[in-house]
Amino acid sequence: MRSSTAVPIGPVSATAPPAIRPPATIGPVAEPAAETAATLPASAAEPPAPTVQSPDGRLVLTATSLTVLGQVFGLRELERAEVQPVRWLLWYLLGGLGLTIILLLFLNNWLHTLPTMAGLLATALMLLYGHRGTNRLRLWLLGREAAHFALPGDLATWQRLVSELNRRVSRAHDQAAAETAALLAALEAERTAAEAPEPAADAYFPDPAIPNAPA
Repeated sequence: MRSSTAVPIGPVSATAPPAIRPPATIGPVAEPAAETAATLPASAAEPPAPTVQSPDGRLVLTATSLTVLGQVFGLRELERAEVQPVRWLLWYLLGGLGLTIILLLFLNNWLHTLPTMAGLLATALMLLYGHRGTNRLRLWLLGREAAHFALPGDLATWQRLVSELNRRVSRAHDQAAAETAALLAALEAERTAAEAPEPAADAYFPDPAIPNAPA
């Protein structure tokens, strides 16, 4: 009589297999405009500055240069500029001294009325001319002596032009510094790549396996 051992089989799990979800559709990713604009250099992001000049044409300012009385300067060779009014002391002295002399001569009856009036008019014009003076423009140059120019006219007009000049000079120096930093970074990357150790030849061509020697 045969006896057989059977392993009892438990109930089949009624748990359904997990549903497989279809992959989500990936659409085209749009590049953010802000990041793209941030990677552009400042010269490409900003348009070039327009050309401005004084009403009499003595000073002409472009995006890269400055022309004063026919003399041209690059913005990158300038440090800064300033303008201030200057009085002609020589004409002050001549006018005041002449006025004093003419009055003394007239009071001592050494001059008649008509020559006295002509002398007073001439000395008064000297005083007015000395008081009017001029505007002195000083350009501070990098590594050189400052340049000076006499610019007649309204002081407020020259102050606005000099303010715009200083703004463009500062922007030109910032752009030059950014270009230099980018060039140094590129040179440093090339030097690092040149100094990196080359991989050994064994990594590409390993030694072939040596067969077992015959017994």
